[in-house]
Amino acid sequence: MEKSSADDAGTETDAATGAAGDDWEAERMQLRSDLGSRMKAMRQACGFTLEAAAQRTGLALSTIHKIENGRVSPSYENLVRIARAYDIGMERLFSSDHEAHQTTRMTVTKAGEGRKVRSKNFEYEVLCNALAEKKIIPLVTRVEKRAPLKPEELESHDGEETLYVLSGRIELVVEHYQPVTLGPGDCAYFDSTLKHGLRALDDEEARIFWACTYIDVDK
Repeated sequence: MEKSSADDAGTETDAATGAAGDDWEAERMQLRSDLGSRMKAMRQACGFTLEAAAQRTGLALSTIHKIENGRVSPSYENLVRIARAYDIGMERLFSSDHEAHQTTRMTVTKAGEGRKVRSKNFEYEVLCNALAEKKIIPLVTRVEKRAPLKPEELESHDGEETLYVLSGRIELVVEHYQPVTLGPGDCAYFDSTLKHGLRALDDEEARIFWACTYIDVDK
């Protein structure tokens, strides 16, 4: 029996989907590897051994080793811990050519030109990365669809956060509050010291603008 044109079209679509999946997986692995290399270089520049870094961050030595070698993606909480332990602004982890003593106090990121960083359940586009030691980290974040969040999957850290949904639907879970569903145009603001987490609810791509304070603004 001869294949119909519909069968041919379906085969081509499946092939294209598979190729796109392979491309994304390769990009994800490269992002993970690049971030790990920058973290290792920053640790060494600070003069810390793996043992010292583990002690300062509170992370297991094996976790830091796996992150530096691109074997795992760090969570946002762990990115914060590492940056604070190394006494650097978080933007230093996202850019291999970032100058430590920049004096600029104004910067612009054009659409799609932010530094991309992959963590466990998110892909971040870090905006305005050229401004050193800033108190707010602005991000455009792609949120992945996953099962309802368990208590042990929630994270907490110093600071405050606000998010604005650009596309898709997400569920925001914050300790002591009922989970809330947010869609395009919805905004939330919360205390980061409360355990919290996000997940996408649908197959449609979910993207948010997400701003987090990195240090105490009164410090």
